[in-house]
Amino acid sequence: MRAAGLALLLVALGGAAGSAGRAAVTLALPESPLAATLLVNVVGAFVLAALVAVLDGARPRRRDRQRRARLLLGTGLCGGFTTYSAVALQTAELVRDSAPLTAAGYALATLVLGALASLAGLAAAGVAVSRCNAAERTA
Repeated sequence: MRAAGLALLLVALGGAAGSAGRAAVTLALPESPLAATLLVNVVGAFVLAALVAVLDGARPRRRDRQRRARLLLGTGLCGGFTTYSAVALQTAELVRDSAPLTAAGYALATLVLGALASLAGLAAAGVAVSRCNAAERTA
């Protein structure tokens, strides 16, 4: 039970920080709620993908640290920072407000830009992990 309690604490701490970060972006862009939501989701997709790539590329002897980092930073921080529910609500509101093409474009842009950001995060972190591993082998 102790491990489960630590896992929940890590997710809660990361989630609180991520939610605060999302709120900060929303407050910084009060006239552009769609842009704010799109921004946090694209940035969050990049960060989560990079985090996963870095953690997957780390040495096996650090698996417990990797699991804790994934809970704190992946599930917690990135999960709290990004928001699917806001995308769904904003898309529904656009449809309700007779802007179905804008709604479709927004939903599609969110998915495509999020996927591209994830690919970029995986690629950037993959390069960084490869360089670190190469430096460790030559040291």
